[in-house]
Amino acid sequence: MPRCLIVQPMHKAALDMLADAGVEAVICPDTLPETVARLAAGVDAVITRDAGFGAAAMRAAGPSLRVVVAHGAGHDAIDKAAATELGILVCNTPGANARSVMELTLGLAIAAARKIPAADRAERGGEAGFRARAVTAELSGKTALVVGWGHIGQGVGRMLHDAFGMEILVHSPRARDTGGFERVATLADGLSRADLITLHTPMRPETEGLIGAAILAACKPGAILVNTARAGLVDEAALARALASGRIGAAALDVYSPGAPQGPLGRFEQVIFTPHLGGSTPEAMIRVGQGSVAHVLDALSGKRPATAQNDPKGWNR
Repeated sequence: MPRCLIVQPMHKAALDMLADAGVEAVICPDTLPETVARLAAGVDAVITRDAGFGAAAMRAAGPSLRVVVAHGAGHDAIDKAAATELGILVCNTPGANARSVMELTLGLAIAAARKIPAADRAERGGEAGFRARAVTAELSGKTALVVGWGHIGQGVGRMLHDAFGMEILVHSPRARDTGGFERVATLADGLSRADLITLHTPMRPETEGLIGAAILAACKPGAILVNTARAGLVDEAALARALASGRIGAAALDVYSPGAPQGPLGRFEQVIFTPHLGGSTPEAMIRVGQGSVAHVLDALSGKRPATAQNDPKGWNR
């Protein structure tokens, strides 16, 4: 019987799908490297989330390992170079959790504009005068810059346009079609006009630290920044300085470096942190889990999933 290592929790519907296909699920009790490597021995497939899957675990799995599937769109934490060298296919499951991430992005944008979490904390703490001192804003009729025009970016752009009549600017050099919305020539051009900046671009070498000091200096004063994409897109020290100066009016972060809420960014009441909630709804978890299992089953039957991220030599097509 083929065996699939489940590095992090998956929805029961996905595990049932594996069992129905005659594949044994090997469940990791934790994501410690030694645990993952020990349980990887002899497996045929792996499904992982943000814990990733490294070269040591791939080598521990041995020659039986055929495919590593990212449970979701992000695959940065999977060692694709090692996988290619070892003849292991890597693929991801994009789009399945898009709706959930879109809705969270919209919620964070509203919460940041109206300072909802800070207002809640003030009320719970018996603090008087929050409404008088806090400056909040409407989104309606304002301008939003969507950075990255994949499934999620497109959906967020349409939501903001349809719900609030926002003017939508798009910065996405790889996008062929922006759906009738204006494509800005440079990121700085878009930032200078945007009241809301929302990040939906993948993590690549060229996007690491994309939102840094120089770029933040180009922002329209008081702009709101929302990041539901990747933590590494934002230079957090530069963001803290931009918040202190008022260049950035508020930020809502679903992804960030470890300890960021306890660091300089956590001192600003206009910064919202959520614990990577983007694709964590039950509806999204079912879709992503079953999509991940479908890729495993395809790969084990010799079919190459359309979302393959590498091209290992000798992998049958």
